[in-house]
Amino acid sequence: MTTPTETPGSAADAQPDGSSIAEPPKKIEGRSPGRIAWERLKRDKVALAGGAVVILLILAALLAPVLTALFGHPVDEPHADQINPDLGLPKGAFGGISGDYLLGVDPTFGRDVFSRILYGARISLLVALGAAAVAIVIGVVLGIMAGYFGGWVDSVISRVMDVLLAFPQLLFSIALVSVIPNSVLGLGDTTVRVLVLMTVIGFFGWPYIGRIVRGQAMSLREREFVDAARSLGAGRAHILFRELLPNLVAPILVYTTLIIPTNILNEAALSFLGAGVRPPTPSWGQMLSDAVGIYQADPTYMVIPGLAIFITVLAFNLFGDGLRDALDPKGN
Repeated sequence: MTTPTETPGSAADAQPDGSSIAEPPKKIEGRSPGRIAWERLKRDKVALAGGAVVILLILAALLAPVLTALFGHPVDEPHADQINPDLGLPKGAFGGISGDYLLGVDPTFGRDVFSRILYGARISLLVALGAAAVAIVIGVVLGIMAGYFGGWVDSVISRVMDVLLAFPQLLFSIALVSVIPNSVLGLGDTTVRVLVLMTVIGFFGWPYIGRIVRGQAMSLREREFVDAARSLGAGRAHILFRELLPNLVAPILVYTTLIIPTNILNEAALSFLGAGVRPPTPSWGQMLSDAVGIYQADPTYMVIPGLAIFITVLAFNLFGDGLRDALDPKGN
């Protein structure tokens, strides 16, 4: 006669009276909204790839002098020996790409395209991030005021938004940049133009975030936590910036990642039209403008800055879309 094998949780866990010992319930671990969003974002491989490319681009722009010293040549150094004197074009195929010139050289002067792409990234990202900061500050402050106060305050701010959205930003930017002096308050021409581009692009971009914040603030002002703060005697400034603003961080953050690529395109367009930084300071849009006249003979010089703009804008958009899905409270 065989003895039956005891299974875990049967006889071993039995009490003398025949009852069994119940296992203690598993502890439920709470998760913060930030952790939930991060776990969602980790599952989105496309968004993570976009974020990785964004980080690499920012690092490349910050380390442009180091990368130029290691893999390139000084950004404004001409190399006449790399130019065909009869045609004024780079020697060799694909714009003169070689082991010494990773992305070739530019026509006429023979400057290293690799170095100019890195330094051009500095201009594009600096203008895009600075303009985004200007737009976010103005849009958040005015949008939250319009949404919370309503009435004539909302009417005035909303009409200002409508006017700015209908204003010809491109023409205004070209006209403004064309009349600014070469130096202001001791600042150089490049610094002045970068600051003007930041201000103009950001000033005409704030109505977009202003409308988003206004709509969110209108829905939040009727919530219980706002009524509780008001009943406890909290002032308007406290309610606006201590109660409403923390609940608007998610849409503000998402919109920031989506407005940066738009600012990059705006800066490239202005530089292409001659309203950006002046040569010899490199800019992606300026390089595209220089390539227009020779793209048939040297298409590489147009393709490389075009790809730089395309990859940067695509990476920011992919990361912004993934961040929006991760911060969506209705997401899985």
